[in-house]
Amino acid sequence: MITLVVTKGHSSMDQYSFWLSRFIDLQILSTDIYQRSCEQFNIGWAHPKALMTFFLDLRFISRIRRVKGVIHLPNQHLGRYAHFLSTPFVITAHDVIRLLDLKGWGPYIHRPNARDAVYLKLDFSALSKAARIIAPSNHTKGDLIKHLNIPEDKIAVIPHGVDMSTFRPLKGRRPCAEPYILYVGSEHPRKNLATLFRAFRELKRERQFRTLKLVKAGRPGGREHDFRSETLAMIRDLGVEGDVIIEGFKSREELVSLYSQAEVFAFPSLYEGFGWPPLEAMACACPVVASTATSVPEVVGDAAMLKHPQDVDAWADGLGRVLTDRETRRRLVQRGMERAKDFPWERAVRLTKQVYDEVERQLGPSLSVSPSPGISGPTSQR
Repeated sequence: MITLVVTKGHSSMDQYSFWLSRFIDLQILSTDIYQRSCEQFNIGWAHPKALMTFFLDLRFISRIRRVKGVIHLPNQHLGRYAHFLSTPFVITAHDVIRLLDLKGWGPYIHRPNARDAVYLKLDFSALSKAARIIAPSNHTKGDLIKHLNIPEDKIAVIPHGVDMSTFRPLKGRRPCAEPYILYVGSEHPRKNLATLFRAFRELKRERQFRTLKLVKAGRPGGREHDFRSETLAMIRDLGVEGDVIIEGFKSREELVSLYSQAEVFAFPSLYEGFGWPPLEAMACACPVVASTATSVPEVVGDAAMLKHPQDVDAWADGLGRVLTDRETRRRLVQRGMERAKDFPWERAVRLTKQVYDEVERQLGPSLSVSPSPGISGPTSQR
């Protein structure tokens, strides 16, 4: 018997557990504990919310300890609770970004304080205890081996899926009347918006791009740092504040419209464990210029124009070429739509089920037990 933990929220990790729950017929344990934990980054031990979070942690530990059979924790930051499990668990490790920040190699997001460091060490140390680990890319698998000494045969690489029935060319409200470059994501340092903004400034110096806008959609990031203030300051310093449009969180339908009407999608990240937005853009017939860093080339293949994430001139040249060269644009759109089809959720589900089956076979028939109290049955009956 497998129980999947589904985390409520809008982050990519939350969306991963949501889509698995949509396609896999198994027991579900829903929780908002991951979202609540994210909101408490960078608070001290003496902060009132730290005590509240501690009691929420205890409550969630009590819930998962009542689970019978194998439990699937859908992201690495639930690893802190795995130390208290008496049953086997599968865990999905999307990336090691916070681990790199913990080691002082960043900041890719934000350097953790003393309290965060304790939680993050618990998260990543739990991975070695998992029955199996699911990674969304070979790059993430390599990082798990390199930084945590996880045995290679313990890791199953299962790429995420793209819902092609949702992400397809479909026009709605425009963010502006002018043509625009689109970026979707947070404003963490790892997202490397500095390169994009500087390349955009270079484009704006050319007369043919005088009406061009840059649209940034998505939340700025967690509460541990004022990422938005840094973004706005960067835009002001570059003198492009009149041409950059900051859009907040968008629903799937709104994202589809933004992708479908953009001239080009830009993804200049320094680090991604997988990276959904380029595939979503491709599915909506939007040409993509993306980074050569980490897992991005593995995901986009030859369907995107790839540029070194810190080469501003290369980014300005690449974006300008997509904006002006019809043949380049046509080729990227065609390849992109075909590439997005290579990531069906059905495949991710099939491979995830194989991991479940392997774990159950290894651990024996004693895991086939009745549903645990307080846990919903198969998703089709919820």
